[in-house]
Amino acid sequence: MSSLSMASPTPVTISPKTRLSPILKSSFSGIRICRTCSTRVFPQLTQSGRGRSASSVVMMAKREEEMKEIRAKTTEEINEEVVDLKGELFMLRLQKSVRNEFKSSEFGRMRKRVARMLTVRRERELEEGIGKRQSRKFDRLWKKSIVVRPPPSLKKLQEEEAAAEAAEAEKST
Repeated sequence: MSSLSMASPTPVTISPKTRLSPILKSSFSGIRICRTCSTRVFPQLTQSGRGRSASSVVMMAKREEEMKEIRAKTTEEINEEVVDLKGELFMLRLQKSVRNEFKSSEFGRMRKRVARMLTVRRERELEEGIGKRQSRKFDRLWKKSIVVRPPPSLKKLQEEEAAAEAAEAEKST
């Protein structure tokens, strides 16, 4: 069943067998055709009408806990972790390009964590009264001062390889 509503407040209902004839040379463009469908009631909706299920409440609690953890850090620690996470993102992109196995969900998780950290850093700047223009200037200076270093996952991998080589050398002697 389709419904046709024009400028009048009452919709005109047309059965599927009836066809609309094309209107030639008309300046009227206010026709809206839509299909009527039955409304569904989703069981996970709460009484307030919001669609929060138990899993989304748990995720929000984890997010709030993570934000508390980030806010407990100093600005320097936040900057260091942002650099580390960006290095990890780079490593994930390399793994993707080489077609190694990796968790694609890590991209979103890391990007969101970086965004949360930068948000906390910006909140602190606002508390200090630093404006948008000054903040961007500080960001440029901070980015120039970053010393490139391998991300923690690569360091861990190198340490594991060195330990494996040491164990192998120990066995051969």
